[in-house]
Amino acid sequence: MSTRPTPHPRSHYSVFRDISTRWMDNDLYGHVNNVVYYSWFDTAVNAHLIEQGALDIHRGAVVGFVVETQCNYFAPLAFPQLVQAGIRVAHMGTSSIRYEVGLFAEGAETAAAQGHFVHVYVDRASQRPVPLPETLRDAALSLQTT
Repeated sequence: MSTRPTPHPRSHYSVFRDISTRWMDNDLYGHVNNVVYYSWFDTAVNAHLIEQGALDIHRGAVVGFVVETQCNYFAPLAFPQLVQAGIRVAHMGTSSIRYEVGLFAEGAETAAAQGHFVHVYVDRASQRPVPLPETLRDAALSLQTT
């Protein structure tokens, strides 16, 4: 028997990034459409990696391919709320990293949604997996929590 997921607290995450909702994020039900949450996951992690100098999306020899995603929803988010994305690294392999992301309404103590995605890092030209470059490994280590 599986257990129902529960929202994580802010303390589960090591780094936070503010994300502004947009009018177009809302769906006909008056809250952010579920597909937008995956975009926020990608934005939070990749923006952090770019800022850390660990990812060059235009000229870097190594790029990350998403091979797995998952999200649980606990409370609605809607425009014009500010969303705070908490990120952490749950697992790091030779060529892959599992990132976990919690999405919080501004100031909320528990996640409105949380999930993960796995990046496999590949050579841009061959699109074959490669060992994590040192700068990426260091950036990922800084996102691990105890």
